[in-house]
Amino acid sequence: MRAFTLISLLLLSLFAQATVYKWVDKDGKVHYSDEPHPNAEVVELKEKTLNQIALPPVKNDADDSQVIQQIQYQVVITSPTEEETVRDNSGDFQVTATVTPEIKSQYLMALKLDGQTVGQPQVGGIFQLKNIDRGEHTIVVDAMTQNGKVFASSSPRKIFLHQAAMNPVPKKQPKSN
Repeated sequence: MRAFTLISLLLLSLFAQATVYKWVDKDGKVHYSDEPHPNAEVVELKEKTLNQIALPPVKNDADDSQVIQQIQYQVVITSPTEEETVRDNSGDFQVTATVTPEIKSQYLMALKLDGQTVGQPQVGGIFQLKNIDRGEHTIVVDAMTQNGKVFASSSPRKIFLHQAAMNPVPKKQPKSN
């Protein structure tokens, strides 16, 4: 039974190679078909006919990463300054950072407040912080490639967030004699 199936498949593959016919109609259009047509000629197909398309090499993030690693980049927090006291009762303030030298390709920046990443990495170095508790905080900004690899970080920056007291302190009553 297996031998019969094998022979059938071999014979079927021989018949599968159909003849291709080519002809030109009265309007000058060239047609191809597997059915004979008046004034058609048989087209000889070469076994090794291949369609080949040459594509330019793809530039991937790995190339950008290698270029970025070769250059020493610096992330500098320009605002707020070191040990600056930020006064905002709602706990809102802005952090601004830059990368030098300038990078031509797109990169992301991420802000860390007290060692914890705040929000998602973003394009650009302006971060809006909202509802931050009063007190001393440390901020760091990381610059990273699109795939999340950090290539430069700022030095830690200590700031103080000051908020006015929520409950006023009661005044002392004068002692009566």
